[in-house]
Amino acid sequence: MAKLKIAGTWSGVLEVELESWTVPMLREEVAKRSNMLPETINLICAGKVLKDDHGGGCDSKLSQLGVKNNSKVLATRISVDEGKSLMAEEERSRRVARIKAAATALVNRHADGSLPVEDFNLELEDQNGEKVRFGSETDRRAMMMGLMLHANAKSLIKRQMYKDALEVLTMGEFVDNVPLLQIDMVWCYFMLRDISWLSEAGIRLRKAREGIERAHGKDSSRVRLLQAGRHPELALHLRMELLEAVAAYHSGQFDKARNALTSAQAKFFQLQVPDESLSLVMSMGFKEQDAKRALRICSQDVGSAIDFLVEEKAKRAKEREDNEQRRKEIMEQKRYGLTPLKKAVDIEKIKELVSIGFEKELVAEALRRNENDSQKALDDLTNPESNSAIQLYIESRKRKRCRQAADAKIEQLVAMGFERPRVIEACRAGGDDIHQIMLQLLGEPGSNPTAAANNNASTSISMPNNGEPSSSINNENVEGDPDSSFEETSATEDVNGRDVEMEDELANDLTGDVFADYDIEVTKEGEAISEYLSLLDSVAGIAIEKARN
Repeated sequence: MAKLKIAGTWSGVLEVELESWTVPMLREEVAKRSNMLPETINLICAGKVLKDDHGGGCDSKLSQLGVKNNSKVLATRISVDEGKSLMAEEERSRRVARIKAAATALVNRHADGSLPVEDFNLELEDQNGEKVRFGSETDRRAMMMGLMLHANAKSLIKRQMYKDALEVLTMGEFVDNVPLLQIDMVWCYFMLRDISWLSEAGIRLRKAREGIERAHGKDSSRVRLLQAGRHPELALHLRMELLEAVAAYHSGQFDKARNALTSAQAKFFQLQVPDESLSLVMSMGFKEQDAKRALRICSQDVGSAIDFLVEEKAKRAKEREDNEQRRKEIMEQKRYGLTPLKKAVDIEKIKELVSIGFEKELVAEALRRNENDSQKALDDLTNPESNSAIQLYIESRKRKRCRQAADAKIEQLVAMGFERPRVIEACRAGGDDIHQIMLQLLGEPGSNPTAAANNNASTSISMPNNGEPSSSINNENVEGDPDSSFEETSATEDVNGRDVEMEDELANDLTGDVFADYDIEVTKEGEAISEYLSLLDSVAGIAIEKARN
């Protein structure tokens, strides 16, 4: 136990475990001794405020923050509002740290060819659904990181968490679609009504306009060509022009502000969906949100909107089919194990060698041993000695998996309270279905799972393919196989330390929707346009009064 010398709201010595105590635990203990609420206590040690912002989904341990035995800690009192604000800021910092850590972990697992822990894979595609190839792994990692952070920031913006979104956007600023990211950042400034960012907002908007004109072409000509005359970018341009108008207004450039607002208002009216058109599209079986989006993109043309929705539905069906196929491939790759350098076996190379006439399992093992080198794998497959060794290993692995499955079945039944000897006897009798074995055990006289729960030894008997029992050898390892325990280790070592909740959130934000960046609900934009036009009218009125006087 370490001793901390506390001064301030309470004076005394606290005994703590530096390796297990966290800042919230220390704050709560000090607050209890001070007869105060934890959120009103601020802790300072060695000249810095102790914050539980270590990230990764867990609080910092005191030892990680540099707190040592006999350290002096000053406990100061702050107002409840200030305390809540401080706690909220700490929570925001902790969340942003978790986002960055989770994004980095996902990129590391999905960018270098390693087999993902999950049953999905993150891949970069263009708007046509084709995989994007990069010159280097560094470029690929940077792009994946940027897209992930930007998608998460957009999700935060939709939930009106603008400060959080700003911090996430700042992390992804240099690695994602810069024009769209710049607009999103300035939109956060505007929604927070933070005029202090005014000069920076103007710079960001200039960068955004230049980038959009390069990407979309002058007057969006390139977009029109690529999207068959549709207008997916209209809402994005509306938001950009509104923000340019706001920046111009607060800089005293009233004429520029009015011109931008007039243009934005025209686009706002273009994006208003007539009820009649919406009803017609919805009558075809489409949801309201999808129907509105299609009508906006297709300039309110009902026929074009329906064609667009049919195309998108077909694309989504194809994506689901491809995703399911990829999920099956990942599960197949996991069965084959990892190469010595911890890479997944290449499915495409398996297909190539199988097409020559070799058995699939033999091909997969040959590629696994040779780091996916097709020529070396082919040499092993055509060498009788190497081929025989591979076959023997595959059979050994099958027997091991069979024993592991049988052991798992026994342990599951024992955990239910059945006596281990009786469970082993029932499994030995040839039962494959665990439910049938359970019914058989329940049907036997004297069967009492509850009473037997505390009467089970740790003996483990399992059955290979011939149905005969054999001792379970859980540490079996085939020489030359760095991944013979893949099933046991990959699901634990890789999962341990992961922030699964945050990783799932980031992955779910990646919709793969090519129109997501342009799918903006413009209600707030319409209100802001009216607000600033009224402000400009007031300024004009004041100017006229001054001129008359």
